[in-house]
This record gives sequence, C-alpha cells and structure tokens, in this order.
Amino acid sequence: MRPATVFTAVAVLILGSAISTPAQEPSLAHKGRVVTPESAIERPEDVGVRAHTPYRILVPADRAKWGAEPSSYALPDNANPAAVGPPFSGYAYETPASIACIYGLVTPVTGCNPNTFKTNPSGGSKAIGIVDAYDYPTAMADLNKFSAQFGLPAVTSTTFKVIFAGGTGGCAGSDPGNDAGWEGEQALDIDWAHAMAPKAKIFLVEAASNLFADLMVAEDCASKTVAAAGGGEITNSWGGSEFSSETSMDSHFVKSGIVFFASSGDSAGTIWPSVSTNVVAVGGTSTTRVNGGSKFGNFAGEAAWEDGGGGLSLYEPRPSYQSVLPAASHRLVPDVSSDANPNTGVWVYDNNPTNGCCWYVFGGTSVSSPTWAGIVNRAGHFAASSAAELTTIYTTYGTATTYAADYNDVSYGLCGFYDGFIATTKWDPCTGVGSPKSYIGK
Repeated sequence: MRPATVFTAVAVLILGSAISTPAQEPSLAHKGRVVTPESAIERPEDVGVRAHTPYRILVPADRAKWGAEPSSYALPDNANPAAVGPPFSGYAYETPASIACIYGLVTPVTGCNPNTFKTNPSGGSKAIGIVDAYDYPTAMADLNKFSAQFGLPAVTSTTFKVIFAGGTGGCAGSDPGNDAGWEGEQALDIDWAHAMAPKAKIFLVEAASNLFADLMVAEDCASKTVAAAGGGEITNSWGGSEFSSETSMDSHFVKSGIVFFASSGDSAGTIWPSVSTNVVAVGGTSTTRVNGGSKFGNFAGEAAWEDGGGGLSLYEPRPSYQSVLPAASHRLVPDVSSDANPNTGVWVYDNNPTNGCCWYVFGGTSVSSPTWAGIVNRAGHFAASSAAELTTIYTTYGTATTYAADYNDVSYGLCGFYDGFIATTKWDPCTGVGSPKSYIGK
C-alpha cells in the first residue's frame, strides 16, 4: 500500500505553484509550457477514419541551462548518465521507482520521492504487445538508454521486437516510414510498459499509417504474436471521437489469453477504442508533489486530471460486468486510471528526428495505458480475456473490503469541461474505480 496521505490543496505547495521559495531550495514555480504534438490533433474529417495520440509534452522553462536546443522540446543527454535515477536534478517528475512506490508495487517509503527513491518494479513474464502507427527506427537503442538511466534491465533482440504490420497474415508489412509525433508515442509506450514489467517480452507492432483500417491490421498481428508467446496484454495509446460504425471493429480486441487496454483520451468526452466493451479503458489522474522546502518532491496526494476523458459511450452497449455501477444506457468509461497529468509527468527517452533528442517529460492517458498493461502483466494472473479482467475489476469494486485493499479511490478533482464531472467516492467518469494499489486483484 502507498503511504497514507491527506490531500489538502491549501496546505501543500504543489508542483508549478506560484508560491516562491528561498533561492537555495528547489522550486518549479516556473515549470514551463505544455505542448500538444501534431499527432494528437483530430480534425473533423478524421472522425471514424484516423486515430490520434493522447499525449502531451511538458517543456521545462529552464532547459537552456542544460544546453537544450531552442527548437527542441527535449532535454539533451545527461552529462552524468552513470547516475541511476532522474536524468536531471531540480525536478520532481515521475520515474519507474516513484510510480511503483506511489502505487504500492514495491515496499513504499514516505514521500516516494523520485529524486531519492530508486527501487524499481521487478518481474513480468509472457508478453506485452504495443500497437502504434509508423516506424520508430531507434526504438531498441532508445529503450536501453531509458533502462540504463533508471537501472532497469536492458532489452535484447530476444526480449524486444519491432514488427511491421501488413501483408500476408498481417505481420509481413514493410517499413511505414517515420512520423515524429507517433515516434514520441512509441517511445512513451515501450519505456513505461518495460518499466512496469521489465521481464516481459515486448512486441512493438507498427501499423502502416494511423488509419483505423491499418491499425486493425496491426491489432490482429499483435494478437497473433502475443498469443504465440503464451499470452499477455496489448496496449493501445491512441483513439478518436466515437463514430456510429465503431462496434463493427470491436471484434479486433478479442483474443484468448490476451487483455486489451486503451487510453480514454485527453479531452472531455469519450473516444474509441477505449469505449469498446472488449477493452479496459484507462483514464488519467494527477499525482501531486511538494514544491519547495526540505520535502521538495515528496508525494502529496492524487486527484483527477482535469483533461482526462470519460463518460457515457454514444454507441457501445452497457456490458454486464458494469451492472454494479449506477444505471446507464451505454458503456461507461474509464474503468481504471493512473498518473497522466503532463505537469506531473513521466520521464521518456526519444532520439526524435524532428522534436529533438533526448529526454522528455510526457503526460496524457497515453502514459496510463502502458503503465496499467505492465502492472497487470507483472501481477501474473493473466486473465483469459479482457472480459475476464473487467469482470474481476468490477467484482472487486462491488465488495467493500477488497475494493479498499486493491484500489486507491481517487475522490478529489474534476474533469470533462462542460460535462460537470466531479471525482467522487468509488466509480466516477474521471478516474473509474481508481488507481492501482499493489498487484492484488489486477
């Protein structure tokens, strides 16, 4: 279980607050700006045709002191890469160890401070499939840079494979070419799936484009590949506004021995495929940390992320596993959630040809989906299907003692501008049943 905390907004100096601190103490009062990549922007003609990446980039305001290129969104390679932990000092963004500490995946300590806490998750088995669009030519090298920085095991050609989707059988495509925004998505996905389940095999399956038709080919390829490796999970950090024919593609998220995850989106409302009844929909929260003083970087609490997607599906029917929730005409999302706010984001390594090399702070529900896929993989229960995993989630939710033991009930904050969604006790359209608390019930 994570350290007991009380979230009191007026009593805690949260990351990015305007309250000043003495010059000798760390502070993120001028933390920077949040950038939305082109790959995340949906245009009217894209609905039902193309998918987009629900992630954002936090560009630190003081990055020039580290020698960052003005035109880049990234911080350069750290001058001291041998140090295990965050690549740069003076920040409090999330690391594999700090996320594991907050969510009770390792033995926690008070504060779960990313600058000092170094105990990473361990274990994992079978496979995690990651479906994205376009090619990421430096994927393995970048993942091993990330792994070395945080003390995670390196991947090899045996434990990490890139597959071009397409052609005969769905797994015999050709190089689809690079897209800078989708490369950032892929870097985020492989880093954080590996961080949460470092011994699981990772298959990065690259669709020929971000057309839903091509992504479904990649989904089928990933299903076949993960099943052949003994089963596991598939994570999909992409999606788009709902459309009337979406249910006709839900069958691509059904495969024996595989649990499918998808991001719930970074704006008000619902997106497909997270609303599919065959997918675990993963929403977003904000982890909050002390900004200043001797406890700089210590965990202060968890709240709903105001930009996290959620609500009532327009087209997907109400599934039987949600019978424990309030009456609704259609599927409710998200099911679960975890850290997604870019202002309290996670470190990612990407030698990006357009946006720059090398270290990024990413947020969005694109963080949540691979994080949850890795956590469920490491839990080792390996449900027979998404439906089985979702049944476990809502059976746990319906039993007070197990729910309190298995989930952090995120009951502070709001989301869904103009929808009036507020995080409340138990399930809500901002955070679902809550964030993970240990591996129990996952």
